[in-house]
Parts: sequence; C-alpha cells; structure tokens
Amino acid sequence: MKSFIRNVFINSFSIFVLAQFVPGLRISGGAITILAGGLALSLLFIIVKPVLNLISLPLNLITMGLFSFLTNAIIFYLLTVFVPGITISAFLFEGYSFAGFIIPKIYFNVLFAFILIALLQSLIVTFVSWLIKK
Repeated sequence: MKSFIRNVFINSFSIFVLAQFVPGLRISGGAITILAGGLALSLLFIIVKPVLNLISLPLNLITMGLFSFLTNAIIFYLLTVFVPGITISAFLFEGYSFAGFIIPKIYFNVLFAFILIALLQSLIVTFVSWLIKK
C-alpha cells in the first residue's frame, strides 16, 4: 500500500512537471485533477499495462522493446479518457539553439505528442524513483 501511494505521488509529480514544460499537455482543475491523474495513471500501469504488454509481446520481440513506447502512449490516451481535466493535443516545438547546437522547429501531431509525453513521463518517474530509493 505504501509503494502504491508513493507511485501515485510520483506519477502526479511527473504529470505536473510535464504540464509545465510540454505545451501539448493541459491540465484544468488544479491539484485535484493532478492527484486524480496520478491515481488513474498508477491504476492503469498496474491493471492495463500488463495486459497490453502481453497482447503486444510479438511486436515487442520484433522491435526489441521499442513498441513499449506505443503501449505507454495508449495508457496516456486512456488517462485522457478517464480524467477529463487532462488533455493532450498537437503542438509546435519552437526549436532551440545553444553554442552551435541547433534543434529545428518540430511539429508534433497528436500521436507523437502522446509518445513524447509517455517517454518524458517514464524518464521523470525513473529519475524521481532513483532519487528517493532507499
């Protein structure tokens, strides 16, 4: 139970951080929506993700695990269905330039927005879990 509550707060924190930095992720409703999103995301990862991984096992084997990003994107789609205050939409990354390193403007359609948000969320959760590891 303690680890489930920890996962709910870590997922809530990751949703909050992503909403601050990714313009395609919008949260309306404040802290209650963020906590409901963290709870729903934790439940989806516990209940739905193993089923999706089992169904997509042949594709995961063929792509050597890269298809798992798409299963995470499906989980985020289900999150937007179950928590109406969280929406993910297409957005334009304006680009970045620093010390000769240039990232051009990139348009993320809805599918790639889901995949990007799923990837960034997994990175944030992994980093925070590493920080609080006992």
